[in-house]
Amino acid sequence: MYNAFFDYLKKYSSTPLSGEDKAMIRQNFTPLRLRRKEYFLQAGDICMDYGFIVKGAMRMYSVDDKGLEHIIRLGLEDWWMGDRESFFNRTPSRYHIDALEPCELLVIKREGDAELVNNIPAYIEMKMKLDDAAESANNRRLTSALTDTAGKRYADLIERYPAFAIRFPQHIIASYLGISKDTLSRVIRNNKLK
Repeated sequence: MYNAFFDYLKKYSSTPLSGEDKAMIRQNFTPLRLRRKEYFLQAGDICMDYGFIVKGAMRMYSVDDKGLEHIIRLGLEDWWMGDRESFFNRTPSRYHIDALEPCELLVIKREGDAELVNNIPAYIEMKMKLDDAAESANNRRLTSALTDTAGKRYADLIERYPAFAIRFPQHIIASYLGISKDTLSRVIRNNKLK
């Protein structure tokens, strides 16, 4: 499991990991397995762990007063999952996070994250690049939700993340895009006719 994370760090950092760095990472990340539909976090709990997905698919979502799920984030291998606000501020989460497939994760606590930030340059570099990428992705998603048609949102999503169409059911993708299942079915049907 750890080798997957070391390979991931190489993609996001020009600084090589020393043997000491790898040992410190192993000390601070703990393997965790989740069964399909098992919760990683439930709304109202404090997010004590942040997870790096080694294998599997996950979702982060809220549930409104009518019982409707609104998917905030989807995650696959080499993605991170957790409620960042709850994790760093120690506040109750507004979100549920669960496994859509059996998952293998490496999880880290806030104190472990701080130790790695203070001691491993490659980890700091990776976090900075991910923060920049996450802000860009969030801005792009918000702008798209406000200005783009359902068809354009779906096309952009599948172009950017083609594995989503294979790994996630249509009702999950529809919720993530903020559209109904019927609208998504229509969009997909119209794209096939073109």
